[in-house]
Formats: sequence, structure tokens, C-alpha cells
Amino acid sequence: MTTAPERHTCSRAGCRAEATTAIEWRNPRIHTGDRMKTWLACDEHVDVLRDFLAARAFPLRVRAQGAPTDQVS
Repeated sequence: MTTAPERHTCSRAGCRAEATTAIEWRNPRIHTGDRMKTWLACDEHVDVLRDFLAARAFPLRVRAQGAPTDQVS
């Protein structure tokens, strides 16, 4: 029996689109260097979410959704 691939939804408030990108980030004031949080983004919202985190100077990595974490773009 084959199961359908898992569908992930964009993290942007109110968006129900399928996520294509993972944004891994951390707040250095409260997270240690080995703890990363992940937001998922659709094509339309990846720049909005990335810019929101970058404006706060949070360390972040952007990668294709489903790509191994060592393949960062």
C-alpha cells in the first residue's frame, strides 16, 4: 500500500498554501546554538518570513522543504 506524501502548510498567519521552503532560525537571547526552530513557507511568503527574522538579526538558514539539513541555500 502506497501512502500519499505528507503535505506541509505555510507558517504565515492565515496562509493555507503548501510549503516549499524551510526557514531554520533561532533567537540567540533565548536559544542555545544547537537549538533551531523551523518555519515553513510557500513560494509567496518565503521572503516575508525570512526578512522578518533577518530584521531581528536572528541567525537563519533557508533550504528547500524536505531537503536534508546539511543542504542549505
